[in-house]
Amino acid sequence: MKGIKNIFAGPGGIIGVGVAIGILAPLLQYLGNPANMGVCVACFERDIAGGLGLHRAAVVQYLRPEIIGFVLGSLIAAYLFKEFRPRLGSAPIVRFFLGVFAMIGALVFLGCPWRAALRLAGGDGTAIFGLLGLIGGIWIGTLFLRGGYNLGRTQTTHTAAGWMLPLFMIGLLVFMLLFPQIPGQDKNEFIFYSVKGPGSQHAPLAISLGIGLIIGVLAQRSRFCTMGAIRDFVLFRQMHLLSGFLALIITALAVNFILGQFKPGFEGQPVAHTQHLWNFAGMSLSGLAYCLAGGCPGRQLFLAGEGDGDAAVFVLGMIVGAAFGHNFGLASSPAGVGPYGISAVFVGLAFCLFVGFSMRKRIA
Repeated sequence: MKGIKNIFAGPGGIIGVGVAIGILAPLLQYLGNPANMGVCVACFERDIAGGLGLHRAAVVQYLRPEIIGFVLGSLIAAYLFKEFRPRLGSAPIVRFFLGVFAMIGALVFLGCPWRAALRLAGGDGTAIFGLLGLIGGIWIGTLFLRGGYNLGRTQTTHTAAGWMLPLFMIGLLVFMLLFPQIPGQDKNEFIFYSVKGPGSQHAPLAISLGIGLIIGVLAQRSRFCTMGAIRDFVLFRQMHLLSGFLALIITALAVNFILGQFKPGFEGQPVAHTQHLWNFAGMSLSGLAYCLAGGCPGRQLFLAGEGDGDAAVFVLGMIVGAAFGHNFGLASSPAGVGPYGISAVFVGLAFCLFVGFSMRKRIA
């Protein structure tokens, strides 16, 4: 299928992908996912961390099939179109900690760029501050890019190495199928499950997995990336990726109206808080980390499905970051920022600035 024209590569294609995600994400909410959280890569990776017992926040523990689908859908598309290229070696330890701090910033805001867009499309005014922070963090990242920042070249590696994260996701799916939740219980032999809160709210497994696979295929073919949308506009005034991101927001807004899920306001929004400064700062940290790592959290999953080991390391960093966030009081809740969340944002910004300033030499 390599010779088949990629219909998603052009302007119409990327807008079509944005429209598709804008339909599917609110539909997942309608079918059981948490409010304004039809899709949230950071939130869902946090739930996976909880499901594996890496943190014990009982309300956010579930092995989200959407994340599994994102990776496996990208894997399928990459193999079908001869784009599976196993590679790694571009400062993996740096990428791991960028993933950790990207997650911490997201947990201070309570969402990734995907959820920020969906929160806005659901009427949540607090998402505006998160989106402004995301833009600000990415803008800072573009200053480093202009100054020669890079993490070095990746190297072609063994096919097995490119399969590591997809195999991990397959393992999670097998665990879910072999050890389903026992009604009313928060743990079976191996997996933790929420019995209340956002982790207990989910669409049926087959639907969640199927939609995840569809989005994984579409995003792999179109190179959909929320961070890249803003980065490319700031650096080159290119609207290609941004048009897809805007299509997602506009479509999700329309679908939420149709499904009765649009509830405008700032107060009392689901899984959100009104400490606007820290909504801005948390997403500034995440945006800067995404820019330095080369992709938003969704894009990192899709790249990992294509065999990118460095993206897989970033994903694992985000999962570990979720454990840190909930084990050490960094994550926010609807009541506000966690006791150590503000300090963590400053530490994360300091780390990202150190990386940006210290890795500016062009590497042969």
